[in-house]
Amino acid sequence: MIDTAPLSATEVGLPYLSILMPVRNEGRHIANTLGGLLSQDYPTDRYEVLIADGRSTDDTRNIVAAMATPNVRVLDNPGLLSSAGRNAAVRAARGDILVLVDGHCDLGGPNYLREIASAFARSGADCVGRPQPLDVSGATSLQRAIAAARGCRLGHHPSSHIWAKHEGFVPPHSVAVAYQREVFERVGMFDERFDACEDYEFNTRVASAGMSCFLTPQVTVHYTPRDSLLRLYRQMIRYGRGRIRLLRKHPGTFSPAVFVPAMFLLGLMVGPVIALLLPILWLVYGACVGLYLFLVLGYTFTLAFRDLRTLPWLPPVFFAIHGGAAIGVLLELVFGPPGKEA
Repeated sequence: MIDTAPLSATEVGLPYLSILMPVRNEGRHIANTLGGLLSQDYPTDRYEVLIADGRSTDDTRNIVAAMATPNVRVLDNPGLLSSAGRNAAVRAARGDILVLVDGHCDLGGPNYLREIASAFARSGADCVGRPQPLDVSGATSLQRAIAAARGCRLGHHPSSHIWAKHEGFVPPHSVAVAYQREVFERVGMFDERFDACEDYEFNTRVASAGMSCFLTPQVTVHYTPRDSLLRLYRQMIRYGRGRIRLLRKHPGTFSPAVFVPAMFLLGLMVGPVIALLLPILWLVYGACVGLYLFLVLGYTFTLAFRDLRTLPWLPPVFFAIHGGAAIGVLLELVFGPPGKEA
């Protein structure tokens, strides 16, 4: 339950917004994100920024302290994870509308909060969603390759709306980030057993409750791509594990696409052993490997045609995406969640 009464915005016309920002060791990016929030074209007495810090060990807190204004509050997040930080911010929030903002994104300009308020007013929706492409301004060739790969069907779930360019009502699962306060009263809080996909899991409950989500490109944010293949690989492991936890809790979220990387990886490992027993299966094994390499190279040359600097990076990027997702799925299937599912 949310134990802080919301502020009424009926007299002033604009809703009071609570910006919920869970962070941990975001020293490289938080100045840009917080600066973007503090320079919004929105009355400063009509919004608050709640930074739930997961006990950062870098200079995150010092940066926030140096930039803090009266409408910025820092909360302690002993749970460390983003899901726990979001819950801490929800409990402390005073707003009519609660907006999720990560500590490493670019809001794109001073109208972000005003556009969110406008989207709720125009649509009457329970929540508002946004596209969230990866930002390649000033990025390295590797980061450009990651952005390109994650923006195509071979590098991301094809049903996601996070690269949508048209306004309208959509399922909330992958895009909802701003909510009427009543949403939390109806569906509860974020599940703190998730360290990835907690937003997707929460939005799954929002969808199951029959609530509406209005997507608008007017509130697009950009995220900085990972700066190394190892970071990308680890990110995808977390996503793979998160999708299996999501499936355990919500069987209706089953999608064969989630298991394809894991099945392919298992096939790579056990295929040669099976083929030794039944040599004709070498043809099947070779065909599957050849098809995968054909797809990777096909997408590589198609994407690199737009930016030649990404050409040498795209194949290892695809391998990191698919390999990480596969390992994450297999780890979660074998070892299971750390706690008992609700």
